[in-house]
Amino acid sequence: MQKKDKWKILFFLLLSFVILTLASLLILVNLPVKDNKDIKNINRDEIAGFNIQTNKEDLNVLINRYLNQEGFKGSINYDVLLKDDVELYGTLPAFGNDLELKLTFEPKALKNGDLLLKQKSISVGQMKLPVSYVLNIVNNRFKTPEWVIIQPNDKLIYVSLQNMELDSGLQVKAKKFDLKHDDISFRLMVPPEK
Repeated sequence: MQKKDKWKILFFLLLSFVILTLASLLILVNLPVKDNKDIKNINRDEIAGFNIQTNKEDLNVLINRYLNQEGFKGSINYDVLLKDDVELYGTLPAFGNDLELKLTFEPKALKNGDLLLKQKSISVGQMKLPVSYVLNIVNNRFKTPEWVIIQPNDKLIYVSLQNMELDSGLQVKAKKFDLKHDDISFRLMVPPEK
């Protein structure tokens, strides 16, 4: 074999190798990704949820910060404090004085994610007043969120967490609300894409 023929054969072998390599790369690049079936099966119309575990101390800060930021503390000031029960402290202007008010409620997480606060005790200063009467005053005088429903005759406060408006359409559902054991958990629901 002559030297020129040898170089021609090597050149065509190298050219064939380069063409085959480029063709292989083009084919591999254009093939679908393995296991993309799982991505295609993700339903973007479903609601996603995250479990949140918290404690009374952190929830106290969050509740009262929310009440301040949303403007629910106005001319009649009140605070919510979580201890072994839910406690509401406030003042009522009467007879030229501010009367101190304390209401305690036993919380219960409902299956639909809302909270039910059942009246346990009530005091206005040292005076004992009927629970329904005081809850009626609280309902009429205290500015509360629309999703907090005070039911004076039933001695209850219904906290409709699913109607609480949060940024981005997020929803909160109570899963467990055991204050005595500081076992509080919520489910944060993220709405589907629009």
